Amino acid sequence: MIDLLIAGGGPAGLATAIHGALAGLEVVVAEPRPTPVDKACGEGLMPGAVRALSGLGVAVTGARFTGIRYTDGSGARAAEARFRAGHGLGVRRTELQPAMAARAAELGVRFVARRLDDVRQHGRQVSAAGLTARYLVAADGLHSPVRRALGLGGRPSPRRAARYGLRRHYALAPWSDLVEVHWAERSEAYVTPLASGLVGVAVLTSDRAPYDVQLARFPALSARLHRAAATPVRGAGPLRQDVRTRVDGRVLLVGDAAGYVDALTGEGLTLALTAAGELVRCVRAGRPAEYERAWRRLSRSYRLLTGCLLRARENPFLGPRVVPIAAGLPGVFRRGVNLLA
Repeated sequence: MIDLLIAGGGPAGLATAIHGALAGLEVVVAEPRPTPVDKACGEGLMPGAVRALSGLGVAVTGARFTGIRYTDGSGARAAEARFRAGHGLGVRRTELQPAMAARAAELGVRFVARRLDDVRQHGRQVSAAGLTARYLVAADGLHSPVRRALGLGGRPSPRRAARYGLRRHYALAPWSDLVEVHWAERSEAYVTPLASGLVGVAVLTSDRAPYDVQLARFPALSARLHRAAATPVRGAGPLRQDVRTRVDGRVLLVGDAAGYVDALTGEGLTLALTAAGELVRCVRAGRPAEYERAWRRLSRSYRLLTGCLLRARENPFLGPRVVPIAAGLPGVFRRGVNLLA
């Protein structure tokens, strides 16, 4: 019998599959989309994610970055923090996902091209789309159909504006070995080096406006990127996803499906990779309920720091002062960056 049936063949699902296979479990990944599976994201792997991938035996190439730089929209003020240990890696999602899928296949993970719906739990089994397993893992993204079908989502706060992400690539040589975060009044632009002649620019905002309109709010960055667009715009959101629990009987949630605060700190993938290992450990021990506590422990720093930054962003007094405060308190900024690195 299948031990782990995984809904979703993105990085979270594939990390779970690799951990499961390494633990000796029979694993099947159900993904209806063909490889590579792309997604609107910043594509920057923090040092923790780079280490986690190495531990899984996944080899990816990309552009190294050594820290984070906050700058205001004009480029006049900035704060920098270098990683104390290791480096980050800018990697196209269309390269990361196939590399992880290849590693999973190498370990004997089976793939089926189908969408898992109509999830049913009965006794010591769970079934969906004609497949039966001991456990089902929902790794099916920000707007997880499995999570929605089981009623595990929380209610969004009416006081908090929904945030969205937009991403495009530019055929330019990276001009820094840092991920740059440009702050404007109502949005941020994240510049990630990806290759010798490619950078990715992701905009996070609560304003519903086209990408070019958003980018114009960063005049210094916009001028540098002029006429160098290399890919279409991809979008995602709303970003915040509240989840009541990550364990419902024999169904467990991982990655964005398990809950999401925001992409402000770039830690989503690190959390997904590490939580996947905890999920497999709990399942293998026959104690799936322990995964909820493990996820909360792993995500504590991410939830705290990201939540604080979001509250500052939404505050009319603090929002415009995030970069000056970071520049004026370099030690605090370095500690914050390295807390999540």
